[in-house]
Formats: sequence, structure tokens, C-alpha cells
Amino acid sequence: MCKIWWMCLLIWFAPLSIYSQTHLKYQQPAKEILDLATAKLPPSVVMNDDGTHMVFLYRNRYKSLATLSEKEMRLAGLRINPVTNIGSRSTFYRDVTMVMVGSKEKINIKGLPDNLRLAHFSFSPDQKVFVFTNTTLKGVELWCVDIKSATAKKLTEDTLNANMGTPYQWFADSNSLLVKFLPKNRATIIDKRSTLPAGPRISVNSGKKAQNRTYQDLLKDRIDEENFQTLVKAELHKVDLDGGKQLWLKADLYKRIYFSPSGDYVLVSTIEKPFSYLVTYNRFPSTLKLYDKEGKLIKTILKVPLIEDLPKGFMAERKGMRNVSWRLDKPATLYWAEALDEGDPAVKVKYRDQVYEQDMPDGEPRKLFKTINRFYVVYWGNDKLAIAADYWWNTRNKKTYIVDPSATDTTPKVIFDKNYQDRYNDPGNFVTAKNKFHKNVLYVKDGKLLLQGNGYSPTGIRPFIDEYSIATGKTERLWRASGKTALEMIQTPVDLEKGIFLTSVQSKSIFPNYYLRNMFEKDKKPVQITFFENPFKSIMSVHKELIKYQRDDGLDLSAVLYLPIGYEKGKKYPMLLWAYPREFKDKKSASQVTSSHHQFVYPRYSSPIFWVTRGYVVLDRTAFPIIGEKDNQPNDSFVKQLVANAKAAIDAVDTLGYIDRTRVAVGGHSYGAFMTANLLSHSNLFAAGIARSGAYNRTLTPFGFQAEERSYWEAPQIYYQMSPFMHADKMKTPLLLIHGEADNNSGTYPMQSERYFNALKGLGATVRLVMLPKESHGYRARESVLHMLWEQDSWLEKHVGKR
Repeated sequence: MCKIWWMCLLIWFAPLSIYSQTHLKYQQPAKEILDLATAKLPPSVVMNDDGTHMVFLYRNRYKSLATLSEKEMRLAGLRINPVTNIGSRSTFYRDVTMVMVGSKEKINIKGLPDNLRLAHFSFSPDQKVFVFTNTTLKGVELWCVDIKSATAKKLTEDTLNANMGTPYQWFADSNSLLVKFLPKNRATIIDKRSTLPAGPRISVNSGKKAQNRTYQDLLKDRIDEENFQTLVKAELHKVDLDGGKQLWLKADLYKRIYFSPSGDYVLVSTIEKPFSYLVTYNRFPSTLKLYDKEGKLIKTILKVPLIEDLPKGFMAERKGMRNVSWRLDKPATLYWAEALDEGDPAVKVKYRDQVYEQDMPDGEPRKLFKTINRFYVVYWGNDKLAIAADYWWNTRNKKTYIVDPSATDTTPKVIFDKNYQDRYNDPGNFVTAKNKFHKNVLYVKDGKLLLQGNGYSPTGIRPFIDEYSIATGKTERLWRASGKTALEMIQTPVDLEKGIFLTSVQSKSIFPNYYLRNMFEKDKKPVQITFFENPFKSIMSVHKELIKYQRDDGLDLSAVLYLPIGYEKGKKYPMLLWAYPREFKDKKSASQVTSSHHQFVYPRYSSPIFWVTRGYVVLDRTAFPIIGEKDNQPNDSFVKQLVANAKAAIDAVDTLGYIDRTRVAVGGHSYGAFMTANLLSHSNLFAAGIARSGAYNRTLTPFGFQAEERSYWEAPQIYYQMSPFMHADKMKTPLLLIHGEADNNSGTYPMQSERYFNALKGLGATVRLVMLPKESHGYRARESVLHMLWEQDSWLEKHVGKR
């Protein structure tokens, strides 16, 4: 164990100055990659519930570095632009148009603002208008578009507070909204750089366990606390569609606002003190209160304490009421769950949770049903019908129940009992439709429900619609996609009485477009309603296939194989293998195929597909299951299984005769980067590696990571064996490390890459570290993405392609 501690000390004391830093100007990749990376994308599509209109939302493919460089404050898990008062990483749309379903003619919307930066889009409950926020140079304003006249109108000035997400909620009448505004007498944000510290920062624990993951962007001192309050505090105003505005509730730290289905009552959650320096705002104390629609306080529903210490385990929960929400089939009835095991997954009980309901405002709490596992979700239908589900992480078990809400404290009937990682036997999700309150409830007709599933199978992805009999529990298949020449995915129901669903259809070279499919007319072709062209025509003829092979222990695996553009039969090519490990508790689920060779070839910024244009075979979505059956944990044999997965994949493609196996590179992002570093440390299978935004020293995430629940002190050897940092002396393969300097993902601090680079350089490895300014866990700026592609291409050409 002394070696473990020596390496832990090294990460803290190894000076960053031992390597030379080079500030390289942003570069652009080769033209083949550049053209794909900068191709203009079709718009995002939103359809109204009536199925009469589609709204097209257009955005730039990337942000600019200048946008990412705007002022940003990182507090309690939030990232905020304090000038505009909206999330600093928000995605903005630059244009919006409409199309009537069944027409190709675009409807231009009159009266839109110049320099549109649209976000937080929503239809009114009656589907006659939609609203969105527009972010100006000074702040956020609210706009409304009348669908019939295609006319836009500004409802407010740019004084909204969108720092906590969507800053408005619709009233049930569709004529007004409840909107968060900046307070009139708002405090000034304190500039830490020009403020003397009031004293030292002190953290105290009085002997109580408080085990937490390594969160980022936490509050650090009293100044952060003050700034957090300033940025989150908002007034609630009622805003009419004619622009009228009146105060609804005075300024407070509003967290959640949720109208009852009838619209007569409103749940309002506020953040309270004391704040924490250990967890994000979601676990700060809060108070849940009930108001009527006029803003009159009815009563306090719940006070949630600060949550810094839960019982150990992924299934731990706090005591008392949780998951408080409205029944969607009732005018104003709350439901919630409470743990029957004190929230402690180690306690052995027959039932984990009890679900309650209570009519608002004056009803008495009533027990509805118990769940065997931890309560997860409930789909409401009517007075006599609901569908509930629970789950348990450790066993991957999910139970689905049919519930009679009119009965008191029942043991509901289990209708599905399955491993939720078993995708082949997934019965699907129950279909919902809008009720009189414009809420989604179970669609019931003649004593039957509908199930919608993705249809994963050994023969590919074939989505389906099943009819489920409430009386018999039997299902009958109404429709299933053929899957022969294209991939058709179910999106949403449009008219269930007529059997019409919105679907999307795509193939390897055909961009996904939307269709209307009648499930009752199986032999009739769907009607196409969007007509987007393939923006990536240079790779539309690329050879793509789903390959299946076996690991050395007989486990069935799969991957999506691409051959390089201009492939010559018999020639041996270099290969780039891209993967992301996933944990399973059984071999059956781990071996299932969840990819389709019909999926559109989409070169997203993070994709390895670009390299088919550069003479590489690409193996993408490569199965990397890590299995721990029964009492064994997946990570008990993590490294061994990683290497076995990689070897099986290379062997499979080599057997097909496509590659020179001495010129294979491996890459991954986040946990895929962690995988990459481990593979290079513990095998000689690869010529080079690319690791983006990873974590390499698991002692820096000592209370668990990914699917690992054990702490470092419970399983030190596991943490040691899985940490590439601890095995840096074994690294003999060139490794490219890329990381965003503003990474906010739990566990993947930028320091992980910096310290790992230090260790590798100090031990003589061939390694390159690229820190992307202003970038988070995913990369957003055009300059960053293009430079990343250039770095990857240059690394592959140097160490793999030209050997």
C-alpha cells in the first residue's frame, strides 16, 4: 500500500512548472473534416398538440469563443451570466418559422426582434400561441407569437430572471403567465477581486458522516452566498398576453413553481438558509408552500432540511415527504412518497416506500400503495386506474404496477418485473394523451392501454405499438416497424382515436425527417411532413455495418463499423476505435445490441466518424460492458474486462481483413477517456490514444464514481487498480489528453488531466496536454471544436496513419 500513498502525494506536490507550456493559436483541421464540422444543420422541430403546425427553430452549430468568454459566475452548481441573468451555457436559437402540417411552405413570423437569441420555448395550454425568451445585451425579455396570425409581440422588458431555468409558467386560462423578474431593489453583485476577505473560511464536522461526490462550482465563502442570493432572488408577476403586469409574490429565492391541473392552486418552492459549501443548491434547505391562483398563501406543505448526509448507497433517500407533485387526472390533488426503510438501502424490509395522496387545500392524507423497490414514477389515468413503477439500482430490477387509486393502502398488482438493462424484453412505456386539464394521462379505450417501445432486438431496432388488456394482462401487437431499409422511430401521438403517431424515418444516408403514421393502416405508407436534406453528402456513401463478435469468455459483443471513403478491397487500413464502458449485473443484458446500421451517419463534434474521410476504418459504439454478476461488483475485474473487450473488437475487424492491427488507435470522452488511459497502461493493443475530459486518479473521487458505490477506504485496491495515474510508469503508448478548463462535471476536474500529464511527462511517456479555454465537459465554441479536431487528426497522423 505504500506505493498507493506515494502516488497520492505525487499528485498534490508534483509542480506544474516541470513541463513547458505552449500557447498555440487555434488551428483548423483538414478540409475534409472542416467541411463536415461546419456544415449547416436543419432546424429543430416542435409540433403543437393539435398536430396542425410545426415550429422550426434554427441555431448556429457552435457558440463563439467570444460568447463563452462573456462574464460568468459559478455558484452552488449554477453557471450564470450576471449581466443578462440567464444560464451562461444556454443554447440560443437565431431564427424561428412555422409550417402548417401537410404543407412545404414556410410561414414567416412578423414582428420578431432583431438579433434574436431565443430560448425557453413553450406552447400555451390551448395551443393557440407560443412564448419564448429573447436575450438582449442587457437581459431577458418575454415574447409571444400568435399562431393563427403568425405575429410576434414583446410582452415584457428585458428584466426577467432566468438564472434558475425557465422563468415562467402558464396559467390554465392560456391568457397569462407567472413570470420571474429581477427585484426592483436588487442588491449589487460583490466583486471578490476588489473586496477584502472578512475572515478565514472554516469548515466543521461534528463527527457525523457526510459522504458526497466531488461536486464542482460550489459556494466557497460568505461573498459567494451573498452573490448567490442576489442572482437567484426574483419577484413573481402575473403577465397577460396584452402585456399587462401585476405583482403576484414579493422577492424570494424561488426554486420550483408548479400549477395544479385545474390551475386554481400553485406549489411554490423556495430555497432557504443555511447554505452549504459541500453540495449544490438542489440539496439546500427548502420550503414548499401552497398558494391559490391569486397569490394568496394557503399553507406550508413541507420544509426540507439541508441534505449533506444521506445513508450510504445509490438508493438512499431522505426521510419524510419527497417527490411531491400533482395528480394529473385530478383538479388539485397532491401525491408523494415516503421511505419505509428510513431511507437506508441497507435496511431489510418487505416494502421500501409508501405513496400517499391528499386533496388540496383541506383534504386528509390518504395511503395509496406501497412499492417493493424505491418508488420511481406514476402515470395517472382516472379514479380507478394508474400505472406506477419502482426500481432498485443494485439488482437493476424494475417493477411496474397497476394501481386502483380509489382503494386505500393497497398492495398493487405487479404487471412487469424485469431487469431494466434487458432491452430486448422491455415492454415499452404506456401511451398518454391530453385530458381536459391539458395534462398527459393514460390513454384508455375499451378497457385497454397502449404501449410504445423502441423494440431493441437481435435483428435491430424495430419500434412497436402494443395494446394491453387491463382485464387479462395480455398484449397484442398493433404495429411494428419493418426495419428492413430504414429506421422509423415513434415520436409522439397526434390523434389516438384515429391511430395517428408522429414518427421519424432515417437511414444511413437520409437525414431524419418527420412522418405521420396511421397504426391502424399497417400497409399504408406514412405521410412525410418535413423534407430536410442531408447536410453531410460527402460521407453519404460510406460503408456502414453492424458487426457482431465474441469476447474470449464467450460474451456476445457488437460495434458499428465504417470503412474509409474510397476503400480499396484487400488494402490494410489504420483504425480508430471509440467506446464508453457501461456496467451490468448480468451477461444477457450486456450482450444485447442497441445500435442500428440504419441510423443516420451524423458527424457530431465529438464523433470519430470524421476519420473515414482521412483513410481510417472507424469502429464506433463499440460495446465495452463491465459485468459483475451476483455478489461480484463490475469493477472487481474492470481492467481485465476492458482489455478483453478491446482485444475482441480488434480481432473481429482484423478477421474481416480491413485493418493493419499494428495501427489501431483508441479514444473516448469522460469515462471513455478513463477507459482509454487504462487500456494504454495495461495492454499493447494500440498505437496511440485520445482521452478527452477524463478522470485518472480515483483517490480524488473517494466516495464513489460512475457506478462504483464503495468508498476508497472500503475498496482501496479497486481504486488503485482502476486509476491510470497509479500506473503511469507503465505507459509506453502516445496519449493525447484534451480537457476543458471550465469542466463542471462531477469528478472530472481539469486538474485530473493536468496532474496525470505531470506524472506521464515525469516518467518519460509520449504525451500531449491540450486545455481548451472556457470550455466545460462538453465543448461548445467553434474555435475549440475545430482545434480539437485538428489536434486529434494531427495526433493520429503522427502516431498511427503514417507509420
